Amino acid sequence: MKKTIFILFIITLQVLTANTSTKTVLFLGDSLTEGLGVSKSEAYPNLVQKLAKTNLNKNIKAINGGVSGSTTSDALSRLKWYLKRKPDIVFIALGANDGLRGLNLTQSQQNLEEIISHAKKANAKVLLAGMLIPPNYGPAYSKEFADMYLKLKEKYKLRFMPFLLKDVAGVQELNQADGIHPNAKGHEIMAKEVFKFLKEEL
Repeated sequence: MKKTIFILFIITLQVLTANTSTKTVLFLGDSLTEGLGVSKSEAYPNLVQKLAKTNLNKNIKAINGGVSGSTTSDALSRLKWYLKRKPDIVFIALGANDGLRGLNLTQSQQNLEEIISHAKKANAKVLLAGMLIPPNYGPAYSKEFADMYLKLKEKYKLRFMPFLLKDVAGVQELNQADGIHPNAKGHEIMAKEVFKFLKEEL
């Protein structure tokens, strides 16, 4: 009888622990992730954390690893620092600045591969968000840029969110005066899309 009660206690404890465990999600990105022009509380990583609590009754710890102006070349050192916090999930949203600066995309892809490899070695689940660049960069470069993400998705078998700014890019009332960075309303839409993409991993 005592043995049965003890086993039931252990099972109950395991269930409770599973339900209350907190996953840490690192959002590694640039100004779009940092929330340039809005407060950190209004940026999409923090809003995703709130949506997880509201919609799934799950506590997650969102780390905003976005830095304005970041390219794929400077994000690896930042990732190494954040990996000390042992994130369960690394959501990579990088490459926009590489494209806007017209950088060599072969190098950009190599940089992203290093980032993905380091995150995987740390036993983090890696998720990838893609970006698009304006057509004035020319059809060849624009296609190479979009294809870069598809190659990474296939090579590393990653879950892939095709466009971080879905339903936000180009919508005047959802962006700041520069037409590039989302305002608070834009971040709300980004958060809903990212949460929809992330939720089965939480």
